[in-house]
Amino acid sequence: MAGRPTNSPPQKPAEPSLLAEQSAIVMSARSVAVELLDSVLRRRKPLDEALDEHPELKGLANRDRQFVRALVGSTLRHLGQIDHVLSQCLEKPLPARAFAIRNILRIGVAQALFLKTPAHASVDTMVTLVARRGGEAGYKGLVNAVLRRITRDVELFSQYTPGRSGFTGAISVPDWLWQSWTKTYGVGLATKIATAHLAEPPLDFTVKREPEHWALLLNATVLPGGTLRRQPHSPDHYRPSPRIEDLPGYAEGMWWVQDLGASLPVKILAASNGDLGGKRVLDMCAAPGGKTMQLALAGADVTALDRSRGRLERLRENLARVNLSAVTEFADATIWNRYSDFDVVLLDAPCTATGTIRRNPDVAWLKDPRDVPKLAATQDRLIDAAVARLRPGGTLLYCTCSLQPEEGPERIARALSHHQGLARDPILREQVFGLTEILTPEGDLRSLPCHLAELDGIDGFYAAKLVKVE
Repeated sequence: MAGRPTNSPPQKPAEPSLLAEQSAIVMSARSVAVELLDSVLRRRKPLDEALDEHPELKGLANRDRQFVRALVGSTLRHLGQIDHVLSQCLEKPLPARAFAIRNILRIGVAQALFLKTPAHASVDTMVTLVARRGGEAGYKGLVNAVLRRITRDVELFSQYTPGRSGFTGAISVPDWLWQSWTKTYGVGLATKIATAHLAEPPLDFTVKREPEHWALLLNATVLPGGTLRRQPHSPDHYRPSPRIEDLPGYAEGMWWVQDLGASLPVKILAASNGDLGGKRVLDMCAAPGGKTMQLALAGADVTALDRSRGRLERLRENLARVNLSAVTEFADATIWNRYSDFDVVLLDAPCTATGTIRRNPDVAWLKDPRDVPKLAATQDRLIDAAVARLRPGGTLLYCTCSLQPEEGPERIARALSHHQGLARDPILREQVFGLTEILTPEGDLRSLPCHLAELDGIDGFYAAKLVKVE
């Protein structure tokens, strides 16, 4: 009944000092996001590396760290559309030196259109950031006007915008990638690939045993082949998710994070070789160790190489956490020649990683066409070294997380023409758990981010299985 007193005491207004502290944290998070975006787009630093190195990030609470990552990730994921929207709202382009203002605007647009941040937060905080930048404070009015216009017409600016094929996805990747994908896959499939990158990816786990049990504890679904998949929070209503370290089974070493696509090469090896137990396996470019751990779990006698001391140390830490063992060596796999009688060589070669853009949106803006031939040359040297390390009758599984044909089928064609004793061993339907959509007519694995849509997608991956017949 109206007017009836309640048992709850009236809410006390927050102390001014607490409000000031909360405001400072909010501004700090957005300021860090602007700096991280600059690290990726101007300094060409991978986002994960920039996150690890930023001095202020570790001081933020988990919720605020995740908010920073969501801000930067969403901005990079939709950068093409964001820049298109800004071009419609600026009377003239910003000068090249105003890179910080450009990034402040980008993050403001990402908040308004994709994270659904309230208008006052997505505008006022960005204007305050500009005001704090001293010599660039003169851009306050411009930033305020542009972001207020966008927040007034969120629905209009959120719609698909004119792009190369009429879809937002098509303008959300650099032109060189779009041209490569349309040439390789056709406009229709290239559009589906680009659009798939706009969605937040799920989180996949490889478990040591009892996938159904851990699926219940992790609130996940069991996929074909035993991978577990946990759905992300909606990108439209950002909420923090638990830290990986706080999820059930992490401390006990019962699983590790690994996309379904990345897990398939070792599963193909296990299915085609019957049993990896006791087999001598060389993992040539092993860090951070997801496939090394799969091989060790399958009982293989694993030698794992990596040319980065830091990444190799991370591999060792990962092995220790899940209580698995492998021989690890700091070495350049192209010249390492300690043994040459391996039953299996797994070569997960360094590549442009364009198949992982939905998971690592910075990749699209860190790579350029010049990287492809350089990496292809390295891949050829690694394949040559892999063949030399195999015993007669041994198996080489070559794979990359790239969508570029130069890093996949073209490398296998070159390998077959250069090594007369090498032959393709087609991957069979049952070796990929009936997922025939990701098999090519030649018998290679070729997953695209738009494949397995009914299962919420898969990273782009290429793999070919070869045998050393003599």
